Amino acid sequence: MIQRAQGHLPTHSYGLEPPALPEVTHDAVVVVPGIMGSELLDTGTGDVVWGLANSRWLTRAWLTRSGLAPLQLTPDELAGHYGRVVAPRLLRTPVWSPFLNGFEPYHKLLRTIGNTVAHPEAVLTFPYDWRLPVAAHARALATAAREHLTRWRAHPAQAAARAHAVDQREARLVFIAHSMGGLVTRAALSLGGDGDLADDTRGVMTLGTPYQGSVVAANILNAVQGAPIPLPHGRLAAAAATMPGVHDLLPRFLCLEEDDTVRRLTPADVADLGGDKDLFQASQDFFETLARDPLPGLRPIAGVGQATVQSMRLVSGVVHASEYCFRADGDGELKRDAHGRPLRFPGKGDGTVHRPSASPARNTQNISAQHGALASGSQAQVAVSSFLLEDDHLGQEQADRVLGLQVPDYVRAAARWDVSVTGTDDPAGVTCSVSAVDSEYSRTARVQTDGDDRLRATVSVPDTGLYRVTVTADHSPPLTQLVFAGPGGTGFIDE
Repeated sequence: MIQRAQGHLPTHSYGLEPPALPEVTHDAVVVVPGIMGSELLDTGTGDVVWGLANSRWLTRAWLTRSGLAPLQLTPDELAGHYGRVVAPRLLRTPVWSPFLNGFEPYHKLLRTIGNTVAHPEAVLTFPYDWRLPVAAHARALATAAREHLTRWRAHPAQAAARAHAVDQREARLVFIAHSMGGLVTRAALSLGGDGDLADDTRGVMTLGTPYQGSVVAANILNAVQGAPIPLPHGRLAAAAATMPGVHDLLPRFLCLEEDDTVRRLTPADVADLGGDKDLFQASQDFFETLARDPLPGLRPIAGVGQATVQSMRLVSGVVHASEYCFRADGDGELKRDAHGRPLRFPGKGDGTVHRPSASPARNTQNISAQHGALASGSQAQVAVSSFLLEDDHLGQEQADRVLGLQVPDYVRAAARWDVSVTGTDDPAGVTCSVSAVDSEYSRTARVQTDGDDRLRATVSVPDTGLYRVTVTADHSPPLTQLVFAGPGGTGFIDE
């Protein structure tokens, strides 16, 4: 006789109830990483030129004269002859970059997707050389996605899962794209040479994609000629000046303050701040061709609650960025106060991409996270799983309170520095920890009130290397950010 716990539904009289089927999608999934999210390999030397996180590699890359030389585009590459550098796979370890801070690998995202598809072969990752223009990857991604869908539709696991799908429709593509990956996906669907690819795509989820660019890209290019800055920032600026991919991320919205007006950047402005005017003009021309083609089934994810620059002044070639934005009416007229001055609106984002740039559609889902960790957080995993299972129409779970995290992107070993937590002035239930990425070092820092709606923790780390700052709270999802600790001194180190 079968025993039943009190309160359970009765079993059928003729035997046990059938087991519930696992929730999976029968669609094919393509994962497209963001800028700096793919490992890069120099085919001539066989060396990994981007994607190692150990302290020795980070120090050599950012603090030696030739550390970033392999990343700079050669004249041949600028002329469109690619292949010297290839992207064999997605990031396997966390990496760090000035201005953009740290980038977490995509392990958690891939694990979530793997648990939601009918078979591991339903998932395709698309690493790419993020130094190159977005346009350079359109055809390659379109071809790879088409071949992936064709293979998957012929797979026995697809047929089995399709039999249990609503309406038993044919499998389609779902793109999950982080940061620049959303722009690459958009280019593939619009200009990839496969006119049926958009129709064969069920949906696109983008996480922190800068549809209108980011002021952070202007800061990166300006570091060569701006105020005194740490050495790694200048090294990145010199390399970025040759990278079409970075110019693709420059802001294309009203952001440049001049007297009593606000306008968009021009190629002359980009040259003035340290970029390449021709690369920017090519980028502008490219994005104008995309503006007419919306992404099919788009579900954007925007990071919120983090201090994010979103406007700027350009004074004698130096960028002065600010954390406020401007708005215009539907006719393009700037919103002004009673005295005719442009109205400044407060706003935040994910620390790199401000919220309006990541939100091209009204069905945007907001997640409290830093840009580099946006695809690895628990909220993103829930959103991705719901999107793949077509349950996202049920809505999202909301945290009671949105916290922000601010840390320096570059510090000195043994020096003291501050971690700032915004969104609360109550330290109860809030913890802050700092742990090394490639060693067992970990410590908890004391969090204390630091004025209205802000907490502060003062910390230091003992050695050079990459560290992860984590803030947890009873009422908010965890926040993480990577910080690189360099040696003492300010000049180059011996190679």
